[in-house]
Amino acid sequence: MIATQKDALPKLGFLGVGWIGKHRMTSLASSDLSDEISIFDPSGPALQEALKAVPSAQVCGDYPSLLRKDVDGVVIASPSALHAKQAMEALEHGKAVFCQKPLGRNLAETKAVVNLAQKNNLLLAVDYSYRYCAGIAAIKELIEKEKLGRIYAVEAVFHNAYGPDKDWFYDQNLSGGGCLIDLGSHLTDLISYLFHPPSIEVCYAQLLSKGKPLRGLGDRVEDFAEAQLKSSTGISIRLACSWKLSVGKDADIYLKIFGTEGGACFYNVNGSFYDFQTDYYTQNSSQTLISPPDEWGGRAIQQWAKQLAVSNTFNPENFELIKSSALLEEIYKYSGI
Repeated sequence: MIATQKDALPKLGFLGVGWIGKHRMTSLASSDLSDEISIFDPSGPALQEALKAVPSAQVCGDYPSLLRKDVDGVVIASPSALHAKQAMEALEHGKAVFCQKPLGRNLAETKAVVNLAQKNNLLLAVDYSYRYCAGIAAIKELIEKEKLGRIYAVEAVFHNAYGPDKDWFYDQNLSGGGCLIDLGSHLTDLISYLFHPPSIEVCYAQLLSKGKPLRGLGDRVEDFAEAQLKSSTGISIRLACSWKLSVGKDADIYLKIFGTEGGACFYNVNGSFYDFQTDYYTQNSSQTLISPPDEWGGRAIQQWAKQLAVSNTFNPENFELIKSSALLEEIYKYSGI
């Protein structure tokens, strides 16, 4: 029997269909990259909203029921404290996993998930969606074509004028940390993705909560984080991120890269969380390479679904997740956390 295109599409289960889970689900449904969709969320209203978006979705009564279904992969969009455990349960059931960040609240959890995916030879991905922006692709091309020369300095910033609206984000035991693991993890992922440094040293780091330094674990998480890093390839990296910072706009997000032959900047336009521009610099001149609009939000999960349709096998690039988690943990340790 010859398989049809629909036969080749993966059947997917969605654990958590709040704002981000529903968005990722609709991006797959609208791009025809999945066959059947099953969903579970402990919130009745979230389920109802998800069904409005994708009426054909099948509702499961709990997570074990979803895992028992004939699904090829599971999309995890639950609170951070549950990510590692739920990802490992899916992998133990032979399911591919696409997880919201962070994969784990710490290095130990992240290692456990990646090592299990390798052991069971299953596809694993984390929703580091910014690397799929057209502007980041343009920067990657500049780097690969050596248009920037030898890169020696990077500035990575993600300031959010707002903060998360869920209480668990502010509980270190549940979230793993504050703005550094929430926003800074996107920055460390971009650094890993673009430059592939064998290792990164933390030269300085400071975490603040309402303007005061954090020391040790307590009932607070950081709302401001800064670090000075140095890669083993000689790149000086300044990283900063925050929640609820007075930046005069909704968000200030940028990645500036400086090399011996040129520079580049990926940045948000007019404070937007969604619109990004990339410019190429040569000394005192600038050329715009990419400008809005760019529908990038669903590309990470779309890429995962496309790969799953071909093969549910482990990707060695997942070890970069361990390196990024280790870097975040080193920044926390340097700051006394």
